[in-house]
Amino acid sequence: MVLKQLRLSRGLTQDQLAHMSGLSVRTIQRIESGANASLESQKCIAAALEISTDALFDAEIKIDRYSDNWKNLPVLLKICFAFNYLQIRPSRATATRVEIQCHMFGLTFCLLGLYSEAALVGGLILLFTAYLYTALKWQGDKYGIWFETEDDSVP
Repeated sequence: MVLKQLRLSRGLTQDQLAHMSGLSVRTIQRIESGANASLESQKCIAAALEISTDALFDAEIKIDRYSDNWKNLPVLLKICFAFNYLQIRPSRATATRVEIQCHMFGLTFCLLGLYSEAALVGGLILLFTAYLYTALKWQGDKYGIWFETEDDSVP
């Protein structure tokens, strides 16, 4: 089951899902850790998440990134993602590429900082930017806003 991914994609805690489904938190924890769920538990969870019971058993979860997750994202975060990726529909693959490039160039410039103070400062700024992208990716994962196409693949 992919219950944990479904729950996180909707921004729910185990406690909230338990309350919505009428099950105990311990039952949710057991199911997320791989224990078999009864048919009744499956139906309760599916109803709470507004999905079919078959979707609970999909081997690979594909969240519809074009739906409510992006619409429900706070405006400030939408602006932050759009500005940082220069896209209205950010993809995780783009964020990863930018993060890796900032790390590579940041380290290179820091090494050049042995010869030039300006290069060191530039390298530190690039490293700081890379860590900001790491935080931005974390926020994107948390809110489930990535717009992935079938061609996107994280390197």
